[in-house]
Amino acid sequence: MQKKRSPSTMIRSLLSSQRLGVLGTSSETGPYASLVAFAATRDTRHIIFATARGTRKYRNLKRDSRVSFLVDSRSNREADFRVATAATAVGRAIETIGAEKRKWLRMFLKKHPHLEDFAASPNCAMFRIRVRTYYLVNRFQEVIEMHLRPIR
Repeated sequence: MQKKRSPSTMIRSLLSSQRLGVLGTSSETGPYASLVAFAATRDTRHIIFATARGTRKYRNLKRDSRVSFLVDSRSNREADFRVATAATAVGRAIETIGAEKRKWLRMFLKKHPHLEDFAASPNCAMFRIRVRTYYLVNRFQEVIEMHLRPIR
């Protein structure tokens, strides 16, 4: 019999094993979703991603920093209804600059070294999502809400 994993362990596993997630932003005309490469801190409090400054998601983020971010384990098979796990992070995305940007860029490139030219370009912005809540969905119907305590 397989031991049941804690919600925080499941979220940490998803964030470390997956390379792409779906960023949800708010535009002037409604919700907008973007597929992005990401990295996350081990404590799951921060998710980092890069985007070009000329993109719709960049404009949306500068106008409204509230975001959602979905990461999942689906394989696009029927079995996903029984075994797939998805985590939605909700929080605020803040553009990083200076020494802070360099710190997060190193973490991002550790997971995505093939994106070095893109992420290091002057036209690329590095964002850090400060996660407030996770919604974890397991086996299609098990939903767990996990609120993170603010860092002092």
